Amino acid sequence: MTGKFLTSVAAGALMFTSSVAGAAELRMSWWGGDSRHAATQEALKVCGEKYGHSIKPEYTGWSGHLEKVTTQIAGGTEADIMQINWPWLPLFSATGEGFADLNQFSGTIDLSNWSSDQLASTTVSGKLNGLPLSTTGRTFFFNKTTFDKAGIAVPQTWDDLFAAGATLKEKLGADYYPMNAIKETAALLVSLYATQQTGKDLVDPETNRVAWTPEELAAAIDFYGKMVAEGVVMSQKDVAAAGNVRLYENPQWWDGRIAGSYEWDSTFFKYSDPLQEGQELVPVKLLKTDGAKTEGVYRKPSMMFSISRNSQNQEAAAQILNCLLNEPEGIAALGTTRGLPASKAAAMQLNDAGDIRAELATANAIIMAGTGPTVSPLNEHPEVRGIFLDTLEEYAYDMINSRDAAERIIEEINETLAEFG
Repeated sequence: MTGKFLTSVAAGALMFTSSVAGAAELRMSWWGGDSRHAATQEALKVCGEKYGHSIKPEYTGWSGHLEKVTTQIAGGTEADIMQINWPWLPLFSATGEGFADLNQFSGTIDLSNWSSDQLASTTVSGKLNGLPLSTTGRTFFFNKTTFDKAGIAVPQTWDDLFAAGATLKEKLGADYYPMNAIKETAALLVSLYATQQTGKDLVDPETNRVAWTPEELAAAIDFYGKMVAEGVVMSQKDVAAAGNVRLYENPQWWDGRIAGSYEWDSTFFKYSDPLQEGQELVPVKLLKTDGAKTEGVYRKPSMMFSISRNSQNQEAAAQILNCLLNEPEGIAALGTTRGLPASKAAAMQLNDAGDIRAELATANAIIMAGTGPTVSPLNEHPEVRGIFLDTLEEYAYDMINSRDAAERIIEEINETLAEFG
């Protein structure tokens, strides 16, 4: 008995030693809001405990995250696991060598949970640079409580939105607005209107140049100017005077004085959670006018999880990735904080558990059913987006007219896109 007992103890000690020897200290970086931060830290805790690894979380808001990751990758100091925005692929991995090839870990990561098309969207030169987390897009969120209070329906068309602007001010006060439109949201509303009217994305896929004419873009910029002039949205000047507070941190959003926005479907709860008790946020189909050539849906693969090519613990990182996206513990912890999961295992588990909330399902269904031209990732090239934002801000401050703004945007974006052929 004693010999058998000692043999059993020795075997157990050997197994324990192997587990410890395989333990890794990892880092994971991401951006998001409070709900995503909390869920991801919990997921890292349970997955780390499952595999005997420790994972240090490194998280920020959206602002400045690209700059941070760019600096880290340039210096070889990036985290082992990174949340990477889909349009960043050309920036960090033009030839597919920027991240670890996850095909090499197919024995650890169950890649069958993604379709071939989904994996192709994050593959560069045959190398799988990341695991897609969801398909996302922009849609409208409206505070139904505010519109109910004013005795009107939530807008369904652009004309409804303009009418609502006047009614909210008349019945609730001059500081009520049916829509938010500052910085990136303003630029994307201009792009939405231009796409609806022309049937074309900003970037022509055949030429990699701006597809809109100066006249078409100027008309869309004028449409934004009309929104400001008629009190549908706050002016950039007023927003700046109030401190340029992010919408979900703005008391005017919390209490319904700003009653709508145009946001990613996957961020629904980032905007609904801060609302005061009794406020109800609802997703709504894309507003458009009669005669629009398309809804103009802005749909794309969302962010992805990637492993650093410089990581000294890539196999351990692959274990954690598989746990986060394909295994019960990680799936339950992450929930829908990055949208409806692309992983079949995650989508099935959350659906069966009743964890996919109706609002998110509705918002995602709007995106998936929407029509529009294919969106080029070059829309979100930092220089392209920066040119659009900076020029539109000059227009907002009456430093440039819509025609000159349109011509500048087209000329400068085309100069940037020239490097892509």
